[in-house]
Amino acid sequence: MSVRKKPQLFEKVLIANRGEIALRVQRACREMGIKTVAIHSEADKDAKYVRLADESVCIGPPAPDLSYLNIPAIIAAAEVTDAQAIHPGYGFLSENADFAEKVESSGFVFIGPKPETIRMMGDKINAKAVMQKAGMPCVPGSEGSLPEEPKEIVRIAKEVGYPIIIKAAGGGGGRGMRVVNTEAALLPAVLLTRTEAKNAFGNPTVYLERFLDTPRHIEIQVLADAYKNAIWLSDRDCSLQRRHQKIIEEAPAVNIPARILTRIGDRCAEACRKIGYRGAGTFEFLYQDGEFFFIEMNTRIQVEHPVTEEITGIDLVQEQIKIAAGRRLQIRQRDIVRRGHAIECRINAEDAETFTPSPGRITFYHAPGGPGIRVDSHVYNNYFVPPQYDSMIGKIIAYGDTRDQAIARMLVALSEMAVDGIKTNISLHQQLLLDENFVRGDFSIHYIEERMKQLKSD
Repeated sequence: MSVRKKPQLFEKVLIANRGEIALRVQRACREMGIKTVAIHSEADKDAKYVRLADESVCIGPPAPDLSYLNIPAIIAAAEVTDAQAIHPGYGFLSENADFAEKVESSGFVFIGPKPETIRMMGDKINAKAVMQKAGMPCVPGSEGSLPEEPKEIVRIAKEVGYPIIIKAAGGGGGRGMRVVNTEAALLPAVLLTRTEAKNAFGNPTVYLERFLDTPRHIEIQVLADAYKNAIWLSDRDCSLQRRHQKIIEEAPAVNIPARILTRIGDRCAEACRKIGYRGAGTFEFLYQDGEFFFIEMNTRIQVEHPVTEEITGIDLVQEQIKIAAGRRLQIRQRDIVRRGHAIECRINAEDAETFTPSPGRITFYHAPGGPGIRVDSHVYNNYFVPPQYDSMIGKIIAYGDTRDQAIARMLVALSEMAVDGIKTNISLHQQLLLDENFVRGDFSIHYIEERMKQLKSD
């Protein structure tokens, strides 16, 4: 009887990103015996992941448009180093279907979904329609994009019911959204959002949905191979946000019945099979009054993926690489065992009160440690935080047998962490973790901004 051989893994992977995710992917590759190529801008020439890579290629000046978003330069770097595959990380070109298409047409493997899937999920209107067909519950809203006729827009909004939220079809990362509470504010808000959407995403198409007043932001992590095997690993609560940017994430979500989570998780896995999804992905939902409402799907690895890894013991980045290499998922749904609780704090180079970015030289850096503590960071003593990129300089992940233990361990870790020379948001995390509402698990996506308003008024 012949034995089916596993497809060979790649010999060399180019990492088309920077910062902590570049180091995270590099570590996963090194553990698997895969050589890595680090691309970098002139600003990142001294980065840790650049020094640790088997090869590195400078692809341009600091400006992202001339380096990390420069598709021809990235493809050229893969060609000259004989890389076989490209991992996009998150942000930058990770959800750019044209980039994925160019990678594959140039003879490389894109470590992520098929270009057509990225394109399908990248348009929020199209994604919502696809998910509705797949049986996914969605927030009530306009059927497709908003029309040009003002009277028709007013009619649709009235039908949906105020307050509503206007969203850019090509948006992402919390951009291209505007809440409207009255009919008088509707048309000016639509015009403004269309203009912003065109400038930011090159697509002025917008749609509207009912605005939920106290929702939580819950994610479902999935893995799917090219053979329509799909599983969901865990849920994550990402409700603590400011301006739609996540600050603290945890897994599993607290105070949501297991049967409801299992039902929505199974639907996500089934949706992956129906659309032929490949790779790691995240379904994002708003959860309110016992109901889940689909909002979008992220076709990449998430910043907060470590909390899922901690409670399942599954390396998501390595699974991405195996799937891209053509291997079948070896994990079945019945194999998923979730143990304990994990919390992630994003450490940003910014003022904890004003959220103003604080780039500059780190004069002293000390990472925390101890039981259950993981630190994903690319910074070190004397590292210069460049002003051209996202302000996140790392993540602390605390794992415990219980949520209370995870919180306690995180507080210890935050008290140990030292970052001198720049401002960070460490003190904000300490305040939030001690907040009685957070400890109870009683908060929504609006909680931080409401809390900040209250502090200012006091």
